[in-house]
Amino acid sequence: MSRKLAREAAFKALFQLDFNFEEDSREESENLAIETMFDDEPRLTSKRDFAYVESSVKGTRAHLQEIDAMITAHLKGWTLPRIMAADRNILRLAVYEMKFVEPAIPKGVVINEAVELAKRYGTDDSSRFVNGILESISK
Repeated sequence: MSRKLAREAAFKALFQLDFNFEEDSREESENLAIETMFDDEPRLTSKRDFAYVESSVKGTRAHLQEIDAMITAHLKGWTLPRIMAADRNILRLAVYEMKFVEPAIPKGVVINEAVELAKRYGTDDSSRFVNGILESISK
């Protein structure tokens, strides 16, 4: 299993849900986003991959209000909706992994993986922004 690849799929599913989410069909929306990521990424084949993506996406969505409040508390002069969607969802996934996953994933690993996603999917400034917010939240 490639945890890095599974984390990227979870980020992509969260990104998709940020734009196409129906609260009244929450489980259906989440399942569709997760299945889409597996259809798009043939290297994710194991049950462990699926379980990781599913628990990350559903866990992040279940704690979304708490996660967004933590992120918002560390924004200076910004609001969560103003943050680029890729950065917002990278932060959400990372905060979920730092604060809600048991057994705990080392914070340094979470931050490093989030920064790598930001470099790949964000702007030139995204990696520094994501790193700064996550470092602040992790303290």
